[in-house]
Amino acid sequence: MENNLFYKRGNTPNKPEKLSFKKRKENTLASLNEVENFLFNYKHFMKYIKLYKFFR
Repeated sequence: MENNLFYKRGNTPNKPEKLSFKKRKENTLASLNEVENFLFNYKHFMKYIKLYKFFR
C-alpha cells in the first residue's frame, strides 16, 4: 500500500485555526476591496462593449 498515491501515513484531521477579530476584519476589508474593483472594472467593460457595438 505504500505505493498508493491516495494513502498517507499519519493523516490526522487538522484543527481549525481560531481567527482573531483583527484577522477577520482584514479579510473582510480585502474581500470588499476585491468586489469594489471587480464592479469598477465591469462598468468600464460595459462601456467598451457599448462603444464597440456603436462603431461596428
